[in-house]
Amino acid sequence: MAIALDRKAQRINEQIRISPVRVIGDDGTLYGVLETSEALQRAREAGLDLVEVAPQEKPPVCRIMDYGKFKYQQKKRQHKGHAHHGKNKELRLRPKIGDHDLMTKVNRAKEFLAEKDKVIFSVIFRGRENAHTDEGFKLVQRLTKELEEVAKLEQQPLMQGRRIVVIFAPK
Repeated sequence: MAIALDRKAQRINEQIRISPVRVIGDDGTLYGVLETSEALQRAREAGLDLVEVAPQEKPPVCRIMDYGKFKYQQKKRQHKGHAHHGKNKELRLRPKIGDHDLMTKVNRAKEFLAEKDKVIFSVIFRGRENAHTDEGFKLVQRLTKELEEVAKLEQQPLMQGRRIVVIFAPK
């Protein structure tokens, strides 16, 4: 049974002043509508706390539970919600890059992809290199082959001015 919690108005034990309240046991059993003092006594006998979980209801709903454990699990759940938001990492290359330098860039790209980041490769042309854009496209094909087991091609190689841009996303 999922019960919505209002974090600002969450009262426990003696802080609950409204009587009567609807009580739910720690194992999920419904005790029904009881006086607050009786509900508090049942919680104490079980060695637990009486926690108001739905103050807006008529009568308010209270649950017998271990409040410290509940707060811990709630904090853990909230912390779990923070997922890694992928970033874009750019690696720049030249068409006449050496084999070892290219492999260094590829290994760096694999690290980024392992961290769930996207990798943008830019092959930059200068001067007379602009006449040989086919060399840049060959380089991009080689990159695609090197990264095929860890990444998928998100954007096909595209000539943008003096550069070829290709984007890889983690698999």
